[in-house]
Amino acid sequence: MIKRLLLGIAVLLFLLVVVLAVNTLRKGSRQLDVPPLPPLAIDKAGASARLGEAVRARTIASGTDAAQNADQFVQLHAMLQARYPKTHAALKREVVGGLSLLYTWQGSDLKARPIMLMAHQDVVPISPGSEKQWTVDPFSGALKDGFVWGRGAWDDKGNLIAQMEAVEMLVGSGYQPKRTVYLAFGADEEIAGERGAARIAALLKERGVRLDFVIDEGLLITEGIVPGLSKPAALIGVAEKGYLSVILKVPGVPGHSSMPPPRNTGAIAMMSAALRRIDDDQLPAGIRGIAAEMFATVAPEMNGFSRVALSNLWLFGPIVQRQLEAGASTNAMLRTTTALTVVNAGNADNVMPGQVEATVNYRMLPGDSAASVMQRLKGQVSQTLGNERFELYALPNASEASKVSPTESAPYQLINRTVREVFPGTLVSPGLMIGATDSRHFSEISDHIFRFSPVRAKPEDLARFHGTNERISIDNLAELVRFYHRLLSVGAQAP
Repeated sequence: MIKRLLLGIAVLLFLLVVVLAVNTLRKGSRQLDVPPLPPLAIDKAGASARLGEAVRARTIASGTDAAQNADQFVQLHAMLQARYPKTHAALKREVVGGLSLLYTWQGSDLKARPIMLMAHQDVVPISPGSEKQWTVDPFSGALKDGFVWGRGAWDDKGNLIAQMEAVEMLVGSGYQPKRTVYLAFGADEEIAGERGAARIAALLKERGVRLDFVIDEGLLITEGIVPGLSKPAALIGVAEKGYLSVILKVPGVPGHSSMPPPRNTGAIAMMSAALRRIDDDQLPAGIRGIAAEMFATVAPEMNGFSRVALSNLWLFGPIVQRQLEAGASTNAMLRTTTALTVVNAGNADNVMPGQVEATVNYRMLPGDSAASVMQRLKGQVSQTLGNERFELYALPNASEASKVSPTESAPYQLINRTVREVFPGTLVSPGLMIGATDSRHFSEISDHIFRFSPVRAKPEDLARFHGTNERISIDNLAELVRFYHRLLSVGAQAP
């Protein structure tokens, strides 16, 4: 009897191994098989010098004063006009919202839908006290050790200069697009883009423009970041998460700290209980939607058990999900995230506060909405404090999650093919942009919006984003120029 049982278990294990192997092997590569492009001569020294010059303009936007640092933006504009004369001779240039730029390269086919390339001029400030941690002055634009250094070299003047370099080369070669090409360079992306990209989008909508596709900054070419994946992976953002910040106010009875209210009834104690409930009761996670498509795309390219696990989520799904939830960036791909970001309470060590205020920030997956998140939050707080013990309201800078741009569409396949041509051996997969970009403002005039920067990033590079020692390699900058040159050469031709 025991031998028969053991034999049955062995047979079942053997069949399970066979099923896992078959499932793994039958899921072949989804990568396009395209030949690499022939070499395209790029003026690396000139392009890197021009990016360095752009970095030296301290284009930090202000949320309260639109005129702050305006002279720095004007300096950047003058530099672009001086360094790209052919572009400025061939394209129409408009200043929108005071400091943002819109270029129009008129196509020969007026019936063909135009396309748009985006980047932004503004940069985030340097964290106070961190200046001495930089290898070079953060606004020097220095060329050192094969890199262009400085704030904005990566985010996002690298893309801006690469696009201008590509257009200048194409204009100089006599290239004439059939589709109209727009270049949109917002001046306030880092503070929501309301004065820049939002006004450019409204202007184009007013003119009746419908864009075939938009490409803006976004996900990167990762190297050594995805476990189990040895090849570089270009992740194309086909959607971005929504943004919602909610203020929670809890009233209390002010009084002397020598006579505190009964246990757990003070404003701080009640707020603490509510915040603990909110943080413990996160929105559910799952390998679905864009995350599921991404893993299905990269699974056949992975090594060892990673490939087996991702090819057989019917069995390993819970294990994979727990591992993904343990990492901040991968957890953000699976759920609408909840972050407790601000708490304000009290003004003296011997006074019980009359009110406590907290801010909860959500980044919403496509499929979740601001209304549904607010309803959930209200229920959580009500169950903790009771219906009359708090006040909730959303801050005005909320935005819903974007639509998902289809990967089977011609524009996505154009970007896919261009990456495979310019970066041979690089894998391409859809991905979810967890931050916000200016491109979200164009959702009413385009169904195909993609968020991708052809910037190479290794694990040690990620801290440079909005951090110390931001830089981009001169060789990678040349690759950016090649990418945009190829994308325009093919994408600006009418079908």
